[in-house]
Amino acid sequence: MSIMTITQENFNETINNNGMVILDFWAPWCGPCRSFAPVFEQTSEQHPDVVFAKINTEEQQELAGAFQIRSIPTLMIFRDQIIIFSQPGALPASAFEELITKAKALDMDAVRSQIASQKTQAAGAE
Repeated sequence: MSIMTITQENFNETINNNGMVILDFWAPWCGPCRSFAPVFEQTSEQHPDVVFAKINTEEQQELAGAFQIRSIPTLMIFRDQIIIFSQPGALPASAFEELITKAKALDMDAVRSQIASQKTQAAGAE
């Protein structure tokens, strides 16, 4: 599967219409971003069931700001429209592969239950 380019215009559609989306926030001037690009691309070929997408933080400053991206590259994984991972820094191929395996194995019912519990606790604390 080819890597998508995410913009303000196609962000919601991409997240809402796909079970798992891995985002790479990057910029053309960023050396570590350029070094990570081949790993991102090669890994995307191993997982046709996952949408791999890049967000150019220079061109999509509103998206980068909305997600408080302060350091690039930053990887973010959405599963069922929920952010389950967000971390700056490039990963070696083996660590990236391990991360994807863990993300796929995650029990999303348990995640939703945990989110609901946190919201209930937060509401009770107000």
